[in-house]
Amino acid sequence: MKAGVKEQQQIPVSKVQRAAKFITTGAKVGGNYVRHYAKKVVNPSLTKEELHQNNAEDIYNSLSELKGSALKVAQMMSMDKNLLPRAYQDKFTMAQYSAPPLSYPLVVKTFQKYFGKTPEQLFESFTRSAVNAASIGQVHQASKSGKKLAVKIQYPGVADAVSSDLKLVRPFALRLLNMNERELDHYMAEVEEKLLEETDYLLEVKRSREISQACAHLTDLAFPKYYDDMSSDRIITMDWIDGLHIKEWLDTSPSQEAKNRVGQALWDFYHHQVHNLKQVHADPHPGNFIIQTDGKLGIIDFGCVKVIPEDFYSGYFSLIKRDLLINEEELNAIFYGLEFISDKDSEEEKAYFKGVFKEMISLLGKPFHVERFDFADDSYFEQIFRLGDRISNDKMFRKSRQARGSRHGLYINRTYFGLYNLLNQLQANVDTTKPEWLK
Repeated sequence: MKAGVKEQQQIPVSKVQRAAKFITTGAKVGGNYVRHYAKKVVNPSLTKEELHQNNAEDIYNSLSELKGSALKVAQMMSMDKNLLPRAYQDKFTMAQYSAPPLSYPLVVKTFQKYFGKTPEQLFESFTRSAVNAASIGQVHQASKSGKKLAVKIQYPGVADAVSSDLKLVRPFALRLLNMNERELDHYMAEVEEKLLEETDYLLEVKRSREISQACAHLTDLAFPKYYDDMSSDRIITMDWIDGLHIKEWLDTSPSQEAKNRVGQALWDFYHHQVHNLKQVHADPHPGNFIIQTDGKLGIIDFGCVKVIPEDFYSGYFSLIKRDLLINEEELNAIFYGLEFISDKDSEEEKAYFKGVFKEMISLLGKPFHVERFDFADDSYFEQIFRLGDRISNDKMFRKSRQARGSRHGLYINRTYFGLYNLLNQLQANVDTTKPEWLK
């Protein structure tokens, strides 16, 4: 953890304390708007940039003190780059690495609760300060029997506060994401389910083992070993993986060949999970990957795993095919199945939404339409953002009376957006392997 980062002595745990924090943040954001419009009277050419920056700062500071699902939602928003003004993206991206860590006495308390021992009694060495602090927990480095270990400790109260926090996040989400209440409710249930799973560390260890064993044959990937005797509901102990996060690694100016190698490992990892395992590491933000000195890609966090239902999988990926040789009847069945259209729609709405989602999915499917794809192509990402902007500002879309798209799509889209984003950061050129039936 960087020097000078202030440690947190306590987390607001009760509903009342947490709600109070949201209310004061709301008041600050309101104040920022008032100040902005007062300044705009004096200077009509003033843009909203400063307002966004102040709001992002205030919201992020509050969420990072609250930890948990509130901060996780901020992290998710920062990944969906085209959803938010840049000031929010920049600030919320910090949620991926650098939330203020918990003070050591709180860490000791957690250990005593789950093991009846302090960290010093359990390990030969244990860093008093967190080496990394994110939304659900923080990581300390430890050692035992000559092994270097990473110990992830969940923040107190996070699991119990998921549901009530999401209710408190709603007004911010509605305002920032420009969604209507129905859409938000449709997705919030999925977000809540995933966040509750993320607080279940025993489930995380089980899934980490399953997926790492199922991907062990893939080249250029590395997974830590997990230790049951030093893990519990709220603490995970695993091997420490040495190396650099993607951004740090890119700062060392690696060769194009090295970037392509890491990018290929990422693509292969996701290909195998989505198409063969039908469950996927659905949190592809840069903080979850470490590039080792030998060039292998270490995968360090399986808190968020999305199990892909078979009917959703076949409908979604059949739309990604380059030549959509499906008759109108079958196409309608897929659109109904994926909840892009429903019986509540008029014929005009059906035609509009079918057109929009076809365009969207074929754009997202572009890497699948060629043998090899260059993710350094910024114009491709520009196309995605432009389409996103166009659709979200379209009258037909805005006046839609219902949520569009299956809730399962939320984490699958997020996974592919995240993956493409990482490959773009790496400027990687990769073989975009795909299952036979998709070719």
